[in-house]
Amino acid sequence: MTTPSFVPPLTPPDQVVATVHRQGYAVLAAATVGALAGCTAEALRVLEPSWSDLPPDAYLKDGGRYRRRRHASFIADGGQLQAVPHRAHWQPVAYNALHGGMERWFEPMLAADLVQPAWQQLVLGLAGLCSSLRGGAPARWYVEAHQFRIDTTDGIGRPTPEGAHRDGVDFVAVVLVSRQGIKGAETRVFEADGPNGQRFTLTEPWSLLFLDDARVIHESTPIQPLDAGGHRDTLVLTFRSKGFQDA
Repeated sequence: MTTPSFVPPLTPPDQVVATVHRQGYAVLAAATVGALAGCTAEALRVLEPSWSDLPPDAYLKDGGRYRRRRHASFIADGGQLQAVPHRAHWQPVAYNALHGGMERWFEPMLAADLVQPAWQQLVLGLAGLCSSLRGGAPARWYVEAHQFRIDTTDGIGRPTPEGAHRDGVDFVAVVLVSRQGIKGAETRVFEADGPNGQRFTLTEPWSLLFLDDARVIHESTPIQPLDAGGHRDTLVLTFRSKGFQDA
């Protein structure tokens, strides 16, 4: 059975900054992501195996078993990426009505991934894009990384159980790593202070949605299985200039 999907509105590599300035977001093909990172999209695939080893998310308030994740935090500054001691993920209730206001201690990302050149290049490349959007001068960015696997263990999985939301940061990159044996997971982006919106389905591994978090809200629709073991793997990277969010 085929299911409808909406083709992502891909942004040409030389128009990413202008597009984000104009509408608050841009969708990048895997080749564009690789060019931004200074490596091939194929080189990023060395990171993929760890998505099969994510522990369950123990903080889901809806009682679901459909989400697995790991978390890590970094400072990107002067072309260098420095991991910081493992810390809790925290969001205010204003940005996450479901899980905000609580310290969530997720298992850390694997050290073997964090030393991969492709990992360093990806995060620093996106940090450079953030700096370009803030006028071009190099800036210090406080980065949080979240590996997610949403599966169909209970028949349905929810990538964004909190609904349409902002993250309380400057910029967000939602990277599709893999989707297998599912339908759904339509991405939806809306103006935070206006009527316009866009919907599409990311299907290409290592393509991404890049957001100006102050200007747009976003969500992904639930997934349902087409085959046994259906799941969707993503990497979410958030960039904030004023330090990490803490309780």
